[in-house]
Formats: sequence, structure tokens, C-alpha cells
Amino acid sequence: MSNISGVIKSIRNFMRNDRGLNGDAQRLEQLGWMLFLKIFDSREEIMELEEENYQSPIPEHLKWKNWAADAEGITGDALLDFVNNTLFPELQTLEIPVDGSRMAFLIRETFLGNNNYMKSGTIMRKVLTKVHEIGFNSTKDKHLFGNIYEGLLKELQSAGKSGEFYTPRGVTQFMCDIIAPKLGETMLDPACGTGGFLTAVIEAMKTQRKKVEDIEQVAENVRGFEVKPLPLTLCAVNLLLHGIDEPNILEHDTLATQLTDIKKAQQVDIILANPPFGGVLPNAPKVNAKYQTRETADLFLLYIIRYLKTGGRAAIVLPDGSLTGEGVKARIREKWLTDCNLHTIVRLPNSVFKPYATVATNLLFFTKGKPTKEIWYYEHQLPKGQKSYSKTRPIRVQEFDGLKKWWNKRVENEQAWKVPIEVIQKRGWDLDIKNPNEAKEEELPSSAEVLKRLKKSFAESQGLLAEIEGALK
Repeated sequence: MSNISGVIKSIRNFMRNDRGLNGDAQRLEQLGWMLFLKIFDSREEIMELEEENYQSPIPEHLKWKNWAADAEGITGDALLDFVNNTLFPELQTLEIPVDGSRMAFLIRETFLGNNNYMKSGTIMRKVLTKVHEIGFNSTKDKHLFGNIYEGLLKELQSAGKSGEFYTPRGVTQFMCDIIAPKLGETMLDPACGTGGFLTAVIEAMKTQRKKVEDIEQVAENVRGFEVKPLPLTLCAVNLLLHGIDEPNILEHDTLATQLTDIKKAQQVDIILANPPFGGVLPNAPKVNAKYQTRETADLFLLYIIRYLKTGGRAAIVLPDGSLTGEGVKARIREKWLTDCNLHTIVRLPNSVFKPYATVATNLLFFTKGKPTKEIWYYEHQLPKGQKSYSKTRPIRVQEFDGLKKWWNKRVENEQAWKVPIEVIQKRGWDLDIKNPNEAKEEELPSSAEVLKRLKKSFAESQGLLAEIEGALK
């Protein structure tokens, strides 16, 4: 199938004609569970050939190939009845095998959190037929669809509140490149959204594999938590597209776990995350009274520190508001800089997450186990001639090339400066430090000042002319 973009366009056009679907986010959610079943069906075709005693977690009558694959198959009200009263209820109560199959659990969680919104069984049949045209066992088609799927996820940025689930690809790739995951290391994203950080780490580790079993190790070691059903489904599809047959992701509220319940066995080598910020929990988890807060960004920071092994490294996204503030916010930052070496803060323009969010954000890189002695700041600048980032002109990973060159040979310049910990302590652990080396633009005089200078200049000229005239007489 070469015209995959045309297939997706047809699917979206069909969906726009169904009165049960409202908005891009809902259409993508609907497409999500269909793609999940279709891609898993394609993977099962291979697993059935490779494993003599392969047992599918999905009952035979619910497999994609037995109800969705036939273009002339079940349609209309009969199709709606099957989806609403058989497919969803049975997958939502799917029995988990005694071996604890992660895939069976993920299928159940996916359908527990999803719904069928479509009202027309005839339109649904058209959509299913188009989805089935995509060949997920073809490397070329899979790659092409992967790029298109990334574009669909990107559209979440402008789909109401769903933008919180997507971090621009340029940002996730840069953070992953700097952290440099190694095969065998464990990684966690405690708010994984649609899986941007997970897939970046998976691809980085896959390049290091030496045997087939290494992929199984990657699938086990790369983990994600997500509290909302829509991004969890989209994340599962994303990981399946990246060759992970049993994604290690859970529908789980990271902040629902008591901080002290996180044991060493659950700690990881790497954390990459863009945790939710700007939220306030009505019932915050209990933490040390000294750090008790209801703000999500501050709570996630405490949990990230806890989930990280000693010697583990992290890269996270935080807004300016998490870098400053007194009281409990300052005490959390003090703990952070005492328990971890926060060695680098990359300051981003405030349009990186536009239109979902327009607040200024930062990329923070730290290692757990040693206190911070100094922090390097680097101010990322917009491309020359560009006033802001947008949906059509997003931040690109290539823009970080200069920063990557600077990373291992650090010098202060107009974009980079360092601050010793003593200065930060005196500031009450305030990390919102502006660029002291930024080239200052020449301040233009006001109109009144220009007129005043002109009058003075004219007066001096008149005086000089009078002197010259007098000398000539």
C-alpha cells in the first residue's frame, strides 16, 4: 500500500460524516482502538509462524481478521451491535492468563478506557475496510504509516486539552540524545502521554542490539505510566509500530502511589518526562510534611527523584513557575539540588508548546546522588527570522546542533552562563535566572528626545554659521 496518506484522509472524511464523533481528538480516539486491534492482528500473524504453541490473548471471534477484515462482512446495525455489545464488553473483561500476560492486561485496560462513539454501522464498515488496507507487516508501509501517525499525534496540540499528551518530536529526540540510553538500562516516563519519550529511547536502544533477545529486554525495560485512556491507547499503538509486541505501559496515576511505597526495586536508571504542570490536585498524596503540596509539577518532581536510582540520570520539562516561588516550592527545590546534581538548564522560548501552552518552559538535566555545585544555563533561540513556533513551524531537533557541540566544551557566551550553588542558595533556591550575557539592544530615544536633540543641533549650527558669517565681513 503506497498511498497510506490517502487512506488516512479517506478514513477521516468518513468519520466526519458520523454524527457520533465530535472533534479531532474524539476521531483519533476512535481510530486508536481500531489501529490497536489491526496492528496486533498483524503481529500475531508473525508470532503464529514463529512460535509453535502461540496462544493469543484475544478470543477467536474477537480477532480483527474474523470480524473487521472482510469488506463485505458484517455492517450496519449488526456491526454496531457487535462492537457495542460483544467486542467492547468481552475485551473489557478479558481474562488474564495465569502467566500474567502483559498484552492481555494491556488489551483489557485499553478497552476499559475507551468507547465506541460512532452511530453509523455503515460508515464504521467503510472505516474498518480502509484501516485493513494498511499493511503493518510491510516494513515500508509500517515506516510510512509511522510518520503519518506521528503527524496525527502532533495534531493533538491543537485539539483542546489533548495537547498535554504530546511533546514536540524535536524536544523528545534532543533530550534522549543527551541522556544517551544504553541497552540494558531501565527507563521510566511517569506521565508518558502518547509515548514520545518511550519511542525515542526504544529506537536508541534498538541501534545497540546484537541479538534478537535484546528487543525483548528493551520491551521489558522501557516503562510508562499514563492516567488517561486516550493517550494510553495511542501510546500502545505507537509502541506496536516501533516493534514492541508487549508494551510495558500501565494505566496508572503516578501521584496515587504514596511516595514512601516506591521501593528500590522500582527505581530506574533513566527518567525522561514532560510531567503535567499548571494543575492543582484536590486530594494530594501524602508526602513528607515539609514538602506537602497540591501542585502537580512540584509533586511530579518529588516522585521523579524518588523513582531515580542513585547514579541515575534524568531529563524533564518544567515551566518557569516551577523554578521560582517561596515556601514549600523553595524547600522542594532545595531537596532537589541537595539530592541531585542539576547540571544544566536549557531555557526555551515560550511558544514551543503553542497552541496548547504558551508559558516559558525549560529542559532540566540532572543526576541523582551528588549535590549540585554549579548550574549551567543555555538559552535556546528561535531560528533567525522566525518570531515564534507554531503548528506549521514547530521546533526541530536540528536546531539543537549548536547546543550539542557546546555540551562537552562549555564556555560562557551570549547564550550560556553558569551560576554557583552559593548564589542560588542566597536567592532562596530560586532557579529563574535571566541571561546576564545577552547582547543588549541599543535603546532608541523617544520622539520628544529626538526633537530636543534636533533643536539643540540646529541651534549649534546657527551659532556656527553666525560665527563664520562674522569672520567673512
